[in-house]
Amino acid sequence: MQQSQCVNVRFSRKTSNKLVGRKVHVQFNCFEVNVAQHIYVTMKTIPNYCEVKLSQEYYVEDCRNNDVGKHIPVCFAGKLDYNVDRARKTISVNVSDFLQDQDYYVRLCHKWFICEDVGSFALIKGKKSLKSTSLQYSQLLPCLCIEGWSAIPDARRTQLCPFKNDTKALWDSIVYNPATQTLAWEPACPVHVTVNLCRLTKTNDQCVDLQNSSTTAPEKQVKYSRVDTHPRLCMKFTTKQGSWVRCPFAHGNFPAWKMRIARGAEQTQVSFTSQTKAQFSVLVCNKAKLSSCDSAGIRHSVSAGDSHPTSVNISGEICGSQVCIQGWRTDVDYSVPLLICDIQCTLSSQSQEDDENAIRIMLLTAIILILVTMMALLGLKILTIFHRKKHEGRSPAQIIRQSFSTRVKSTSSLH
Repeated sequence: MQQSQCVNVRFSRKTSNKLVGRKVHVQFNCFEVNVAQHIYVTMKTIPNYCEVKLSQEYYVEDCRNNDVGKHIPVCFAGKLDYNVDRARKTISVNVSDFLQDQDYYVRLCHKWFICEDVGSFALIKGKKSLKSTSLQYSQLLPCLCIEGWSAIPDARRTQLCPFKNDTKALWDSIVYNPATQTLAWEPACPVHVTVNLCRLTKTNDQCVDLQNSSTTAPEKQVKYSRVDTHPRLCMKFTTKQGSWVRCPFAHGNFPAWKMRIARGAEQTQVSFTSQTKAQFSVLVCNKAKLSSCDSAGIRHSVSAGDSHPTSVNISGEICGSQVCIQGWRTDVDYSVPLLICDIQCTLSSQSQEDDENAIRIMLLTAIILILVTMMALLGLKILTIFHRKKHEGRSPAQIIRQSFSTRVKSTSSLH
């Protein structure tokens, strides 16, 4: 408290003469101190003989001491009980075990190095029988605490922080500045978290970390400059309790770009469409892992903008389950690389020729089968006529001559 008090003990000259060479014991009964106070006691003579000075310091027990906590009124901090109404966003607080007939303060605060006031404050009158009040909150954060103390100077305060596990609201305070292309996040509470930019995949909803984007932020703002506003660019927050992903551009409120491919006989056309002017690179690569793709060709660059598609042609056959086309923005520091993989192979000229030969063989086989079938039917008809004439009494030679004559006449009539 930086307060001091002095006590002077005077000896008359007559008494001093009698005390020459003797020890003098001076006793001062008591003086008031506060709980947890640091006391310095100093004694010296006036005038000061031979620089003689005696000093002693003493630490007064604080409210954690059982005797002090039970008998010193300033230590009666009170007991807080609470109930949360999430629909109305209110916290009902009931106070007990504090000084009787003494007013009591209750507030909500955010606990950093100290508990910072958030505006919700109430005074409970000591003369009232009902020792409760209701406080309004805006968000349930892990650092949101209920604090209470008696309305006396330097009263001991008690705190209750029951929302330490409600961390989901921390990850929603992401802000993007289109003018500077800056993506920023500032913690509403002190939290030890690792922050990454990541690319959200289509296949299994995993978010793959972007290179050189990891940072640890216990109590400070995290900021990324020159960020691509693609819907799949997200922020990932990792703590001991788990990981959370937030994608600030996923709702289509910011300009985005798209990449498409068109296959030809001897080349592949890659098209980029962007609402704003942007620079892109495209590369043929071999799929290695979920987050990487090894280069397998020449890198091509192209500009796009004003929602008009711009294309680049890549010559050669590009296909296969492990072959991908990768595209990304190069005019920003953090961009989402898009991959188009599992490209189906087109039929080659040799394959087309083989297919045509196979069709010819099938047609020839079908014609031969038709002719064989017709000859079989014709032979069956001849046998039927032969048996019929035999029963009529004609000789086989006559039957054959008549059948041959009938066939010749039929053929002549056709001509």
